[in-house]
Amino acid sequence: MDHNDAPVLDALVDYHRLDRYGFTPPGHRQGRGADERVSAVLGGALRQDVLATAGLDDRKASNGYLSRAEELMADAVGADRAFFSTCGSSLSVKAAMLAVTRGEGEIIVGRDAHKSTVAGLVLSGLQPRWVPTRYDEEQHIAHPPGPEEFERMWQRYPDASAALVTSPTPYGTCADLQAIVEVCHSRGKPVIVDEAWGAHLPFHDDLPTWAMDAGADICVVSVHKMGIGFEQGSVYHLQGSLVDPIRLQQCADVLATTSSNVLLYAAIDGWRRQMVQHGTRLLDDALTLADRTRKAIERIPGLHVLRDELIAQEASHDFDPLHVLIDVQQLGVSGYQVADWLRAEHRIDVGINDHRRVEATLSIADDEETTARLLEALEQLSEAAEEMPEPTPVTLPSSRDLEPMMAALPRDAFFGPVEVVSADQAAGRVAAEQVTPYPPGIPAILPGEVINPVVLEYLRTGLAAGMVIPDAADPSLETFRVARSLPHAE
Repeated sequence: MDHNDAPVLDALVDYHRLDRYGFTPPGHRQGRGADERVSAVLGGALRQDVLATAGLDDRKASNGYLSRAEELMADAVGADRAFFSTCGSSLSVKAAMLAVTRGEGEIIVGRDAHKSTVAGLVLSGLQPRWVPTRYDEEQHIAHPPGPEEFERMWQRYPDASAALVTSPTPYGTCADLQAIVEVCHSRGKPVIVDEAWGAHLPFHDDLPTWAMDAGADICVVSVHKMGIGFEQGSVYHLQGSLVDPIRLQQCADVLATTSSNVLLYAAIDGWRRQMVQHGTRLLDDALTLADRTRKAIERIPGLHVLRDELIAQEASHDFDPLHVLIDVQQLGVSGYQVADWLRAEHRIDVGINDHRRVEATLSIADDEETTARLLEALEQLSEAAEEMPEPTPVTLPSSRDLEPMMAALPRDAFFGPVEVVSADQAAGRVAAEQVTPYPPGIPAILPGEVINPVVLEYLRTGLAAGMVIPDAADPSLETFRVARSLPHAE
């Protein structure tokens, strides 16, 4: 296929060249009706915000701009099919779960799944069979489960419809996807990979294995995370014969908006062209920059960049070095404090932040200038930390505290009768809500799970230390929603 083409992006150019005008949504009419204060900020984006059909394309979509862009994407990464989504990987994961299970029965899932997976369980009524993570008791990081854990789960639950794996994790650690796929395919069962953090993986051989190369059936990526695209831009890929492509597309259609944003499509389309033409060189540069940056941070007193710990025996199978995970505990401060200090003093934002770490993710957009800014800030942090107050201690769970005890289906717990109890009465009750430290967005408590007292204390002490928990019904964690009465789930 001709990867010089970018059908959606080029169609936008033609739209304006031909001076088209629509008496259709969006009502701002390419920004004409927007308040001047809005136009001053968003004018360029408003001009490109046009209707996809009966706008960018004709009313029959006869030019096939989107379908051709998706075909080019599939060809670029070696998938059979690719589908663009403007509702983020959260929707794509839910659609994949519905497609492989038909909305009933069991699904085998790593317990490090993102909250979008839990939302999929709530919406579908599926019974999760949780695969325990490989938990580092010293670092307090959950690594993806290995093939042995999936083998054990299939032996216990042979009637499950599919398996779902999260890889890479938000920390950049990766599962042994090829071995996990072999375990599942030996039983004729499909594998979904939530590869939201791995959009760039197919475009460089020195990065961790791309899910489609590992044989996965469905792979979901977030272009906005490690690629170049707008927030909410996602692609889900399909290959093989274990998943019906029509059903997958229909499940996505049931969940998706009918007013997809053309800007997101165009950005995905243009990024695919960029990566096919220049991806190897761009990622070469990014990986070289990451290596220099990691070494420079390691030389700063009190800071340590994790690497060997992330790929040690019983840890992850591989990791993405563009995730620069920085341990700050030798400075006597927490990651929460460091994240706030970097923003306040140097106008730098970081992603993951926890009781002892912050993470800077690098992309092909970064260069010596951006990383120099980070390094300068971290060098000053090494001195400023002495003046920071002692961090609030966080009660950290062990691996046995994180083994889920399910007492009800997530759907039943979430939609069933609930009551609100105080925090000191919540332990031992069945949760009717999910409670998720963010980032990384992995629920510590989820609907249908028996609330562990140590996890409860971890969340409450974490909140006091600076942890962000955006989805709790009570932001103070003084109370929790629990199930009043539910049938028992095996």
